This record gives sequence, structure tokens and C-alpha cells, in this order.
Amino acid sequence: MSSSADLQETTKSVPCIKILTLFPDMVRTVLETSIPGRTERQGQVRYEVVDIREFSVDKHRTVDDTAYGGGAGMIMMAKPVVEAVESVRKNDDATVILTTPQGETFDEALTLELLDDLQLKGELILICGHYKGIDERAIELVVNREVSIGDYVLSGGELPALVVADALVRRIEGVLHNEDSANNDSFTTVRGGGLDCQWYTKPPEYRGLKVPDVLLSGHHGKIAEWRDEQARERTEVRRPDLTKTDLTKNEEKSQKR
Repeated sequence: MSSSADLQETTKSVPCIKILTLFPDMVRTVLETSIPGRTERQGQVRYEVVDIREFSVDKHRTVDDTAYGGGAGMIMMAKPVVEAVESVRKNDDATVILTTPQGETFDEALTLELLDDLQLKGELILICGHYKGIDERAIELVVNREVSIGDYVLSGGELPALVVADALVRRIEGVLHNEDSANNDSFTTVRGGGLDCQWYTKPPEYRGLKVPDVLLSGHHGKIAEWRDEQARERTEVRRPDLTKTDLTKNEEKSQKR
């Protein structure tokens, strides 16, 4: 039977993703479901969801104010953000990420890099911004990486933070039970950084549309060749921006893990 000390030590050894937000219920609901929830229940990752309002500046739980110099939109204050980070950060070298349109683009290579970082340092902290933005002093004091999930603006950083968390946990070894499932996805090394091919399941014909004969042939070599070719064609048609140079760069970045 494990002692409480053993249990605490085991808990400490499990990497922890910590999300700081103004909407903790929203974040917890997602983390408890599907693959993220199963990963935690299997003991492969832990989550901590922190309500930034617990570090507000007054009894009204105020965390934002108008911008110096004027302008539309409210700004999240530095104090609640900084003190929220300080309250959960156990490793001084932990990576603290702010999800923001101004950050580096989140992609497969960065997913693998952050996963290595999480497993090495034991924790990864994600700050969910809101309103117009966050006081720059909070960023200077506690943030050491800024990440964007795309060239558009959302109402808050919760969805981007959850995107990052989901992308990370599904790449933890053993989470998907079949590693080939993740390794053959779009943007992976197997796909050369390009898109995945199309996939089919039963029945073999539906409303006059048939599954390609090669997939029913049982010839695994020909099936693999067909899928590779289809993936290349889809990449050329749908994402011509993923040039040969770009694919090579993505593959090299992934192989440096």
C-alpha cells in the first residue's frame, strides 16, 4: 500500500499544465473531457486551473482598468497576472506562455518542443489574456514566451490555451494507444510537414460513392504508396504555401527533438 509521501512524490513527478484564466469553469470543462480528461485520469499529466480574479486588487475582484493614454478597450492589470503566476510556479525555469496574436505561430514543431519542455521542467504555465490586452509590465516580469494559434483575434485566451494543451497531451507517449495515429497526422514528419490524406470506413459504398479499390485490396505497400501520393496532392492543391523548403524546415525542426 502506498504511503501519502509516496503519493505526493508520484504526483510531483507527473508533468503539470497550469492555466491561468478569468473563466476557470470554461477551462475545466474542456480539460475533463475526451483525450485531455483521459490523459489526466491515466496519470500521464496533471492540470491546475487558476482563477486570476483570486489575485484581484480589491474586494470587487477587479482585474482590469482603462488604458493610460486613452483608447478603446480595457487592460488587464499587471498585479493579478504576475501574482497568479508566482503562486503556481514551482520551477523558476518553467516556461510561462501568453497566448496572443502577437506571438510565434503554434505548429507541430512547436508542439513537440513544448512537450519536451513540459516533461523536462515538470510544468508549463499558460496565461489567458482578455479584454484589449495585458499590461506590458506583467509580460516583462513573468512571461518568457508568446504563442499565437493563428492570424485572427478571439475574445479571450482560453481557447488558444486549450488548443495548446490538447495538442501537447495527445502527443504524450501512450495517450493514443497507437502512436501511428498521431505520427501520420497533418504537419507531422511522416507527412513531410504537409497535409494528411483522405480516410474511409464502412460501408464500402454509400449513396453511390465507393471507397477507392486500393484500400480494399489488402496490399499494404500499395495502400501506403496511395496514401502518400494523395497526401502530397492535397498539400499542393490546398496548401501550396507549404513549399518543399517549408516542408524540409518543419521536418528538420521535428527531428531535433
